Amino acid sequence: MEEYTASILFDKELAEEDIQGSLAHVTMLGQCGILPAEDVEAIKDGLKRIRERIRRGEVEYSVGDEDIHMNIEKLLIEQIGPVGGKLHTGRSRNDQVATDMHLYLRRRVTEFVGLLARLQEALIRQAKANMDTIVPGYTHLQRAQPILFAHHLMAYVEMFQRDIDRFRDSFRRINVLPLGAGALAGTTFPIDRHLVAELLHFDAVYENSLDAVSDRDFIVEFLSCASLVMMHLSRLCEELVLWSSTEFQFVELDDAFCTGSSIMPQKKNPDVAELVRGKTGRVYGHLIGLLTTLKALPLAYNKDMQEDKEGMFDTVRTLQGALQLFAPMVETMKVNRQRMREAVNRDFSNATDIADYLVRKGLPFRQAHEVIGKTVLYCLQNGKFLLDLTLDEYRSFSPLFDEDIYEVLQPERVVDARDVYGGTAANRVRDAVERAERRLSETREWVEAHLARCETE
Repeated sequence: MEEYTASILFDKELAEEDIQGSLAHVTMLGQCGILPAEDVEAIKDGLKRIRERIRRGEVEYSVGDEDIHMNIEKLLIEQIGPVGGKLHTGRSRNDQVATDMHLYLRRRVTEFVGLLARLQEALIRQAKANMDTIVPGYTHLQRAQPILFAHHLMAYVEMFQRDIDRFRDSFRRINVLPLGAGALAGTTFPIDRHLVAELLHFDAVYENSLDAVSDRDFIVEFLSCASLVMMHLSRLCEELVLWSSTEFQFVELDDAFCTGSSIMPQKKNPDVAELVRGKTGRVYGHLIGLLTTLKALPLAYNKDMQEDKEGMFDTVRTLQGALQLFAPMVETMKVNRQRMREAVNRDFSNATDIADYLVRKGLPFRQAHEVIGKTVLYCLQNGKFLLDLTLDEYRSFSPLFDEDIYEVLQPERVVDARDVYGGTAANRVRDAVERAERRLSETREWVEAHLARCETE
């Protein structure tokens, strides 16, 4: 029974946060006159010594003491005597564990914003190094229109910016203090919840004690944000796997992020990309798991809510590992510009520009679309590409064609013709890079400021 119901095997990860919250709580008890100053100092000194022992790996936790709170309280009483038992005055384990998780997640979310910014930086560097690299753009995994490779990479910068924005927005709901709610109804002691919030750098306190101890929305939101990050990483992983294949040969991943085959010596497997892609489902599972756990729980605390932690911890580890590896993997990636250019030259991704060319000469778009369809079919039947056709061949499909069609079909011209905000034209991509770099600078400032707020005493 003890082993089945105990949470110490996983909530020991909250040890630092548990002590951080307890130091603020006992400081408040002293300032409110609930505990004498000598007791407060003894408890604070004891907690700090326990924290040092934990950091040195000298503490063995007991399943018999059920959770991290009781384990630390027992260690405190063993160290400073019965006065250690006064630490729990004016609080419950219900509001204590909620506080621990708020403290834990606000630091992790801040760290993830920093890691996402680091990945954006790697993508931007590759984009700047490939401002003149043209690659086929795809829809339905079929070649559609030529684009700058930098433009393709910057699409992921935008995805990860939304992830950063979501995490930063979630920080507002994470950084709310539940401590002081007691088990569910508050406490009879004259505590000052706002003082504790100030000591722990929380922006607000929960308005309702029932809500404070039963709310796990902030964890669900974290798991949702993490799932979106993993989905974005997985999409990029899929492209890296394709691009590094013999069929594409668009990029080569550094050996540090690949493995060989146990039987086929020529193989270079993109294992990191494949594993990140695979672990995405794991994170999705934790999100669905917690939503299912919470879906029919009455107020306030229920033992079911103990199931909120393992998935959260695993998601933190999974996302942390993926992001720490991804930035250097992107940064060290070699881009095969020649292969990309060959791909662009040997396809029909410039066909839309011929249609636009005819439209500018007065032909309705639907008719122009039909003309180009017949032109491409002719090319396929005769083993040619659009730039291979003679002017007479073009004029057999429409008298509107002239010598300037060959200039229109050049990949650089096709790319730079998309000169609209957010388009693939080189000047627009350079503007996008500059905007992203400005955002990156602001993100780094945010991370630095918020990490300072998360520091322990």
